[in-house]
Amino acid sequence: MNLTDCQYRFKMIMIGYNNVGKSCMLRRYTEGLYPERINCTIGVDFCSHILEVEPEVRVNLQIFDTAGHKLFWPAICRFIPQSVGCLLVFDLGDRESFDYIKHRHKVVCNIAQPYTVLFMLVGHKCDIKEQEVNQYEVEEFASELGAPYIEASAITGHNVAEAFELLTRRIYQGYLSGEVRLHESWGKIHKNKAAENNK
Repeated sequence: MNLTDCQYRFKMIMIGYNNVGKSCMLRRYTEGLYPERINCTIGVDFCSHILEVEPEVRVNLQIFDTAGHKLFWPAICRFIPQSVGCLLVFDLGDRESFDYIKHRHKVVCNIAQPYTVLFMLVGHKCDIKEQEVNQYEVEEFASELGAPYIEASAITGHNVAEAFELLTRRIYQGYLSGEVRLHESWGKIHKNKAAENNK
């Protein structure tokens, strides 16, 4: 498949604290591998992936991978209004990383107004034994967001694709139902009419 085969383009952003594994998740999803070494993200990185959300309906998924250091937050904020989906990623073994995304969620909502951003809450590194974040409070936070919660591991590959693809399908269904508004000038959702006419 190539980009001309896609009927839609969705943009989503990954937000999380330092070293929670956002870049490793993205590499695992787009390349099918776990990088032995990876450089810390500086500012914002970008990756593209094609997903078939239902038969003959393909999405060009454009993903912004962001740095966790507060120094880069002003630059990251510029990408939030472009994004219709947001993966809030925390490390199950790092309490501070969970507190971080609870705060960032509110900021993302404020910046995105008056448009809607759909969220996916991801507890990363579920392969570790020592976990600092209580599952009850995570599920309570997910309920507050009205967002799905999934535990994943880039090392094993467990639920990594599911995290990205569940959010993508939520966006697609949200667009069909009217929950998410089309705003082509921002690139939040772009409907490729040429591709649709060629079906």
